[in-house]
Amino acid sequence: MTPSPPSSGPHPKKTAEKTAEEKSTEQSASVPKQKKSTTKKTAAAKKAATGEKTAAAKKTVAKKAAAKETAAKKTAPAKKAVTKQTVAKKTVVKKAVAKKAVAEKAVTTKAAAKKAVTTKAAAKKAVTKKAVAKKAPAKKAPAKKLIPQQASPQDEPVRDRPVALSPALDGGDRDRLLDGTHHAPHSVLGAHPVAGGVVFRAFRPYALAVTVVAGDVRAELHDDGDGFFSGLLPLTEVPPYRLLVTYEGTVQDTEDAYGFLPALGELDLHLIGEGRHEELWRALGAEPMTHQGVTGTRFTVWAPNARGVRVAGTFNYWDGTGFPMRSLGGSGVWELFVPGIGEGEQYKFEITRPDGTKTLRADPLARRTQNPPETASIVHASHHEWADEEWLAHRAERPAHEGPFSVYEVHLASWRPGLTYRQLAEQLPAYVKDLGFTHVELMPVAEHPFGGSWGYQVTGFYAPTARLGTPDDFKYLVDALHRAGIGVLMDWVPAHFPRDDWALAEFDGRPLYEHEDPLRAAHPDWGTLEFDFGRREVRNFLVANAVYWCEEFHIDGLRVDAVASMLYLDYSREAGQWSPNEHGGRENLDAVAFLQEMNATVYRRAPGVVTIAEESTAWDGVTRATHHQGPSGFGGLGFGLKWNMGWMHDSLQYMSHEPVHRKYHHHEMTFSMVYAYSENYVLPISHDEVVHGKRALVSKMPGDWWQQRADHRAYLGFMWAHPGKQLLFMGQEFAQGAEWSEAHGPDWWLLDPAYGAEADHRGVRDLVRDLNAVYRHTPALWERDTDPSGFGWIVGDAADDNVFAFLRHDADGTPLLAVSNFSPVARPDYRLGVPDDVPAWLEVLNTDAARYGGGDVTNPDAIKPEAAGWHGRPASIRLTLPPLATLWLRPA
Repeated sequence: MTPSPPSSGPHPKKTAEKTAEEKSTEQSASVPKQKKSTTKKTAAAKKAATGEKTAAAKKTVAKKAAAKETAAKKTAPAKKAVTKQTVAKKTVVKKAVAKKAVAEKAVTTKAAAKKAVTTKAAAKKAVTKKAVAKKAPAKKAPAKKLIPQQASPQDEPVRDRPVALSPALDGGDRDRLLDGTHHAPHSVLGAHPVAGGVVFRAFRPYALAVTVVAGDVRAELHDDGDGFFSGLLPLTEVPPYRLLVTYEGTVQDTEDAYGFLPALGELDLHLIGEGRHEELWRALGAEPMTHQGVTGTRFTVWAPNARGVRVAGTFNYWDGTGFPMRSLGGSGVWELFVPGIGEGEQYKFEITRPDGTKTLRADPLARRTQNPPETASIVHASHHEWADEEWLAHRAERPAHEGPFSVYEVHLASWRPGLTYRQLAEQLPAYVKDLGFTHVELMPVAEHPFGGSWGYQVTGFYAPTARLGTPDDFKYLVDALHRAGIGVLMDWVPAHFPRDDWALAEFDGRPLYEHEDPLRAAHPDWGTLEFDFGRREVRNFLVANAVYWCEEFHIDGLRVDAVASMLYLDYSREAGQWSPNEHGGRENLDAVAFLQEMNATVYRRAPGVVTIAEESTAWDGVTRATHHQGPSGFGGLGFGLKWNMGWMHDSLQYMSHEPVHRKYHHHEMTFSMVYAYSENYVLPISHDEVVHGKRALVSKMPGDWWQQRADHRAYLGFMWAHPGKQLLFMGQEFAQGAEWSEAHGPDWWLLDPAYGAEADHRGVRDLVRDLNAVYRHTPALWERDTDPSGFGWIVGDAADDNVFAFLRHDADGTPLLAVSNFSPVARPDYRLGVPDDVPAWLEVLNTDAARYGGGDVTNPDAIKPEAAGWHGRPASIRLTLPPLATLWLRPA
C-alpha cells in the first residue's frame, strides 16, 4: 500500500521560511501565560580569552551588580551573566544561578538553581546567539523558562565542558533522522539532563507546534524546522512529562516514545544472538504491553544489515519518518515502544538498506496479517480462553506410533468454501468424529499470499491465514476439535519461502533468511528461496516457530513439508549447480542440524506432540532419535513418524492395472514389507495424489463404475490393515470422481439424496466410518505398527490369484486376519493357513457388503479351523473371497 497522510491529518511543514536574522534571534521556547518583555539589544561582551573588556562589557557588569542589589532587597534570586574571565576570578555565590553565554561559563549551586525555578521573581532570558539578556516581568503564578543551551551528543550532565548556544540537534543527527539512518534516536530525542537543566527534543513531521507538559509546567518547544522541536527547561532532573503535538485541526496528547528505556531485556538479546531463544515470538514482532506504567506496543525486528529502521502504520498515516527505531547493540535487533498504540493497528517496518534505498516490509513475526492480497501486519494480543484441558492432560499417555492414528487431511479454505474458522468449528469436528478419524491434518494455515499455492509458499510464519478469521478464531477451531476428541496436525513449511519484495526475501537489503550463495538460495522446483539453515538466527526463527504453533495454538503435531529438498544439496540440481559439503558429500549438514534441533526442542517442550516428515528418499534414521547414530554416521533426525511415499507410489501403481495384469505387478503390494520397520510410517493418500492430472482415488481404478468403487473399497481395507498409520484426503472418503480443486472443494452434492448415485458414494463413506470404528477398537491394527513381531504373512506370493493375506498381532498376541482379493472373480472355499490356538474366526468387516454398495458376498457364520496345515501354519480355514474386496477376521 502507498502511504500518504490524509487531508485531515497532520499538516506539512509551514511554507513560510524564517529568515537567517529571525532564526538567529528566536528563542527556544516560552512558558505559556508569561508575557514576554520587550527585548532591548545591548552590545555583547567580547570573548574573555582576549582579556580586553569593552565599555559594553563594563556596562553589563554594572547592570549585573544593580540587579543583584535589587534581588537582595526582595529576597528573591537573580541570575547573573558573567564572563569566563570573571568566573575564573570569582567564587560561587550562594543563591546565584549560573548561565552560559557565548563561551562564558557560569557556576551555580544546587540551592540557587532550585530556588530560581520556584520563586516568583522575573527570570532573565537570552534571545540571541550573542547572549543579550532580557528581563521578563514577574507573574502571579510561577513561570518556567527554556534556556538556550546545547546538550552534548550523549546528553550526560557535564559541568566543565564548553557550552554552545542552542538545544537544537546538530546537522549530522538531523540528517540521519531525516534519512532514516539513525541508530540511536533515543540518545538525541526525548528529555535529557544537561548542564543547566533538561533539554527536550521532539521529531514530529507535519506538526505545527509541540508543547511539553510536566506537572504545572507547560512549555512550547522551539520549531527548529523539518519537524524538529527543541528547548531547555531549568530543571534538576527529567520529570514525568507528556507532549501536546498540534497539527492542523487537531492536538495530540501523548507520551513521548523517546522517553522510554528499551522494552527488551538483555537476556532476550543474548538468546537471540546465540540463536537459542525458544520463545522468540515473545521478543520480536509487535507486542502490546504496559511499559514503565504506560500502555502501548513494543515493536522489535531483526535486521542486522539495515542502516536504519522505522515503524510505519495506520497510527502515523503510513509515514514512519517520525518513528525511528533504535539499534540494540550488535544483536541486529531494532526496538521502539510506541505509547498509546494497541491491538488492531496495521504496521510495517521501513528499512533503509545498505545502499541507502528503502523497503517497506511486513513483520516476519507478525501474529496477525491483513487478508490477502493486502500485506500489512496487524498488532495482535490473544484473548481466547482454552477449554481443552482434558485433551491435553491425556495427550501424552501413549506415543503416536503405538496408538490409533487415522488422519483426515483437510484444506480448510475449500472443505466448505466460504466458512470461517468459527463456522468450521460448528461442522468439521462433528463430521470427523462421526467418521471416526483420530486426527485432522490441516494443510498450511500459516499466511500465504497466493491461494493457489494451497499454503505451501508462506510469508507469515507466525500468523494463521486471515482468509478465515483471526488467530483467536483459529484457536477456537482447534479447541472445538480437541473437545470432540480429535487431534490437530498442521502442515509446516520450513524448507522455503516466496520471493515477494514485501516479505522475507533480502529482508534488510542483503540475503538474510536465505543463503548468501545464490545457488544454495534458489529452490529449483518452485521458484522460491531456501532458508539458510546454517545461520543461527534463521535456525532460531524456524525452531521457535515450530514451538509457537504447538504452545500457542495447542497443535498436536507438525507434518514437515518437503524434507527431502532440505536434506540434499543436489536436490533437483544438475552437476555444476551445487557445491558439496565440507566432507565432499551431498548431504546438507546445516539442514540436518536444524531438523535435529527442531525435533528435540518440540519433543522436550510439548509432551504428546508428534512430528511427521514428508520424506521420499531412503535417508537413514528419519524417525530415529537424534542421539542414536546410524550406519551412515549421522544421528537420527528425530521425527516421530514419516510418510511412506514408497508404499503410496507402489500400491497405487498396482491398483491402476487391469486385474488381469496385476499378477505381473504383485511385488508392488508386497515390497513395502521389506522396509516397513525401517521407520515409523504413515500411509498417505494425500492431496498430492488427487490433483494435477493424477485423478481422484476412485478414478485411478480400472474398469466400469462398479469395479472402480469395489477396487476403491478393497484398497482402503488393505490400507487400514497394513502396518503404519493412515491418512486420507478429503473427498476420497465418499469416492469423489473429480480431482480436487481449491476453488470449489469436495463435491458434496454427490451425497445429496436427490442425486441418483448418492447411495454409491454414501456406501463408501459408511465403509470409511466402519474401518475407523473397527480399527480404533482393535489394538492389533496399531499397537505394534513399528514392531516386526506384530505382522506375519499368511500368503504373499499368490500372484496368479491376486490375493494377499496376513496377520496382525497386538501386544498380547491377539491376532486379526486381513485378506484382500484384487481379482474381479469370487473365490469360494479359498484355503488359508492360520494359527491353531484360535478356536473360531468371525468376519468383522467385508468391503463387499451390500451397505457399502458391494455384491454382499460375505462369510456370515463363525469359521472353525481345520487341523490340516496350510501355508506353513498348523491349521487352515476355508473362506469365500468376494471379488475386488478385503475381509477382516478376528477370533470369535
